[in-house]
Amino acid sequence: MRYGLKIAMRYLGASKAQTSLLIAGVAVGVFVFIFMSALIGGLAVFLLQRTVGDIAHVTVEAPSRDAVSLMGEQGDVLLVEQRATNQRTLLRTADAFLPLIEALPGVAATSQQIVGNGFVVRGQARAPVGITGVEPGKVSAIADIDGALISGTTELGNSGVVIGSGLADDLGIGVGQVVRLQSDRDVERTLVVAGIFEIGLDALDSRAAFVTLATARTLFDLPQGVSRIEIKLVDLNAADREARRISAETGLKATPWTEGNAQLLDGLRAQASSGNLIKAFALITIVIGVASALLLSTYRRRPEIGIMRAMGASRLFVIGVFVTQGTLIGLLGGLIGAGLGFLALSPFPVPELAPPGGLPVDVRQGAYDLAIVLTTLGAILASILPARAAARVDPVSVIGQ
Repeated sequence: MRYGLKIAMRYLGASKAQTSLLIAGVAVGVFVFIFMSALIGGLAVFLLQRTVGDIAHVTVEAPSRDAVSLMGEQGDVLLVEQRATNQRTLLRTADAFLPLIEALPGVAATSQQIVGNGFVVRGQARAPVGITGVEPGKVSAIADIDGALISGTTELGNSGVVIGSGLADDLGIGVGQVVRLQSDRDVERTLVVAGIFEIGLDALDSRAAFVTLATARTLFDLPQGVSRIEIKLVDLNAADREARRISAETGLKATPWTEGNAQLLDGLRAQASSGNLIKAFALITIVIGVASALLLSTYRRRPEIGIMRAMGASRLFVIGVFVTQGTLIGLLGGLIGAGLGFLALSPFPVPELAPPGGLPVDVRQGAYDLAIVLTTLGAILASILPARAAARVDPVSVIGQ
């Protein structure tokens, strides 16, 4: 085995230019593989972060049912159907199950909310708005309103409201100005604009107003209960699993974000398939390059192979020499390509921090180990055909050439 390795190394060293070009070609193929892995993976993270990062990963609501109420273990009423004309089902005494949800290992944040529709009125101007009542200090529990704030504050009192920049522009209002917030129950409150945000989603920037839970209770005439609990997860990809767990633990309706984003998921799957196809072509190119180079080496070294066979070298030994060459080429090219890929991708910020318009390359998803392993295996497979051709050399017919 050691003798075979020495011969393989001598063959590779005998034609340094050809060997260097071959290893460089393998390294380029590995670099393409790693870059596509990082790009496709980073783009998926970037898209999910931009589209799902500022919405609830799981939404907990009272299940639709005909029963008037659902009793807890200690006799507490957990939910009650209120106002049959509205078909509004409310979660009551959410504190009974909220600690259970917050204790789950995958949960990062929760937000009890009262939601409804209404209008923001400023003088003669009025604009439709989605009103969200949140707990004090939890305006940014789901969407990063603090990070998107362009003026004012998110610290809400019972007389404050935080609105989006689109809504503020439509009504021509700014921080500190007074507006009237009118709910679909014809209840009206006079509030002061505490902050203005611009998160990049039109549904929030132009149609969202955040108030405290106490203010929302007044606007929607709800003395108790909440509309829903929104949950932010540590891993948004675990939304389906966590939603099933929450539903089983609480008996409530838990809806993952994936349920309403089927088109986005289909697009990400198609994108991943395209990336896999490109990476497969890169590997095929590596295999073809190694195979063609070793076939040429076999043809050039037929007399040497014939001498080895005449001196008693077995066909298995000859096969081992050429397979060893392929293995060394694949391993060296893989290591060099992986190293260059890591160095080239390291300066790029992770997709979560990538600026708008930047290239969302994720150095964490370069699949370096996989690239080296697949490249080495591909080179071994590519060397089998030349190795078998070398083993079939007839020493009598080539020594005299």
